[in-house]
Amino acid sequence: MNYWLVKSEPFVYSYDDLIKEGKTMWEGVRNYAARNHMREMKLGDFVLFYHSREGLEVVAITKVVKEYYPDPTAEKGDWSVVEIAPYKRFTKPVTLKAIKEVESLKDIALVRIGRLSVMPLDKKSFFKILEMGETEL
Repeated sequence: MNYWLVKSEPFVYSYDDLIKEGKTMWEGVRNYAARNHMREMKLGDFVLFYHSREGLEVVAITKVVKEYYPDPTAEKGDWSVVEIAPYKRFTKPVTLKAIKEVESLKDIALVRIGRLSVMPLDKKSFFKILEMGETEL
């Protein structure tokens, strides 16, 4: 089992949108590192859903329901998508500010690589963020 975090601007696609749809194809990623991370995602992996630009907070847990395949929205290039579905909304959203204040989370990609939209999390960091959000799997 692997753990991940994806970022989305809530005015473009929010966790509420994901709930309404039931699942979504995580398309349009045009960063090689993010694409490569999606290619490592496995069925059943847990993915934290982070609202970027507005809110700047982890709001929910999602789950990979389909492993990577070619991105049908890509006009050219070797791009991929995965499909995710809602799993559980956080009891209390966890802000980027709060994450930055925790010593054990200072080296996660969310803090170090601000523009990366898909990133891995180690198990300890994943569960620390869940704890901060007063949320259990």
